[in-house]
Amino acid sequence: MKLDKKHMLFITGLAGLMVLLWVLFPPVISGRDMEGRGPSSTIAAHWIFSKDYIQSGTITGKDLVMKDVSGNSNHLRLINLEDANQKLPFIRWSEEDYEQKDEVETLQFHHKKSDAGGQYFQTGKDAPLNHNRFKNGYTIEAVFKLPKQFSPRDHGDMSIMSRGGERSNLSLSDYKQVHWTSHPLNLKLTETEWSLALDSEEDWYHVAVVNDGKHSSIYINGVADFRHSTAEMIGIDFVKGKGWNIGASEKADDLFAGNLQEVRIANRSLPKEDWLIQHKPGDHVKSGSNLYQSLRTKKKNYSFLFVPDPQKTVRYKPEIFKEQMRWISKRYERLNIAMTAFLGDMVDQSDSLEEWVHSSTSVGILDKRKAPYVTIAGNHDYGKGDPYLKYYGSGRFTDKSYYKDSSPSGYSSYSIIKAGSYPYLFLSLDMEHMKEDIPWAKKVLKAHPKTPTILLSHQILNIDGAAPIETDRGTLAWDELVNPFNQVFMTVNGHHQGSTHRVKQNAAGNPVLQMLVDYQSSYHGGNGWMRFAEFDEADEVIKFKTYSPWVDKLPRPQKTYFDVAYLTGVRDQFQIPFDFEERFDFAR
Repeated sequence: MKLDKKHMLFITGLAGLMVLLWVLFPPVISGRDMEGRGPSSTIAAHWIFSKDYIQSGTITGKDLVMKDVSGNSNHLRLINLEDANQKLPFIRWSEEDYEQKDEVETLQFHHKKSDAGGQYFQTGKDAPLNHNRFKNGYTIEAVFKLPKQFSPRDHGDMSIMSRGGERSNLSLSDYKQVHWTSHPLNLKLTETEWSLALDSEEDWYHVAVVNDGKHSSIYINGVADFRHSTAEMIGIDFVKGKGWNIGASEKADDLFAGNLQEVRIANRSLPKEDWLIQHKPGDHVKSGSNLYQSLRTKKKNYSFLFVPDPQKTVRYKPEIFKEQMRWISKRYERLNIAMTAFLGDMVDQSDSLEEWVHSSTSVGILDKRKAPYVTIAGNHDYGKGDPYLKYYGSGRFTDKSYYKDSSPSGYSSYSIIKAGSYPYLFLSLDMEHMKEDIPWAKKVLKAHPKTPTILLSHQILNIDGAAPIETDRGTLAWDELVNPFNQVFMTVNGHHQGSTHRVKQNAAGNPVLQMLVDYQSSYHGGNGWMRFAEFDEADEVIKFKTYSPWVDKLPRPQKTYFDVAYLTGVRDQFQIPFDFEERFDFAR
């Protein structure tokens, strides 16, 4: 077929346009497909931590060099910080990987802050990456898994990667939040982006830090949250003679622990379809489920419901907090929820009228449906003019028969509610006024020696990874109000991100269950998760479940990796044997 001049000009123009688009937006080729293709103009550096991508050396020889599969010669050399007492290498090959493939290997780093030595990787002094300023944006990706038994004491602030000289660092906080601190070219100071907390040691995580040339966002397994800086951030500054560290901060400390599979840096912001990992719809955290679970397993059972620190949802996602209150108000009778207890931090900013109105109006839904509840203040609730007392002081409870009295400070209170075979006393002890309110609290307990009591305070237990640890306030409350008073059988608090519990013996030799529950740093500031304590007197057990009505009502296509209605980890769903007649023998 013979083409006329008009068609020839069209084809020539189309070909020219395709070439221009190829130059402006070159395709992203994965590292595994890149070998033999030459250097990439889009991918600045790409390291795959597998034996298949060794440039030279070995771990045992302490001279391992990992190949830059982008073709840009940013090879990584192993840096050894000697420790005479270290018998095994700090890094070892592992058969674990993101996709759980038999033939894939990753590097496992074994570091603790107490270690005198360690190992990490660093780019060579002549690596092109060392001079890249990323003026047009960037995408930094890492695929990793947390160490078993993550502990802030051992692993807090551990670095995934960093740029030497200018305080640019991708790391994990004590609460397992990824944060990207960078020194942009246009700013004199560093800026930090925060992710949601990584609550699982069983899940693999894919973090992507994406800068479009002006603004940055952090994605975890394809999901971004509300914790991002609004500052304009252009590029990443560098210091001449400094390189990039993988597995260490810029000062070669805060060494990484866990599994590292892959790290890649692109010269521009990449769309999700070009990321290392494509996250599949329906995937979710391993320690969660969207399959129905009964929250009342027997007709005679009753529950107490604990709502942990709503501060972040009230501030950033008020619709979630409102949905929690709607759900409780509609179902508390059907599920026999005898009392709902808020664990403090009713707002995030005590000087924000908008937050107080959101918080109070949402809780007001419980008032309208006459659902029993109690509150305590958290550290975010104190402020000029005592706003907590204005919105949640004794005046709010004057029409509620279960509410009995408040302390002289106005912040502590107690309530009594009948549930099952017993009346239960809820003693809400304020954290800020604890010392001055303890004499009042003692009088309450002395006046009710036969009433099973749950002590609520914003801070009692803390958490070190998974293990519960004592706080100063917790010790004070135990010594003065729990240990000497046999009727106190449970304490519940929030304040510290995480979930843990323990059983401790009081002076009478009886068990006291202590529980910390707080999801404020998790997805969406807690994502509507609440802790149910279902009391089963017949089977002598208390069953604990963690449930989110917000997630449960989300349409399936809208659910992200972190959207699970039920948290099913061992610290979020568990049972405690409890002989009610024996433990409450004082109530006879």
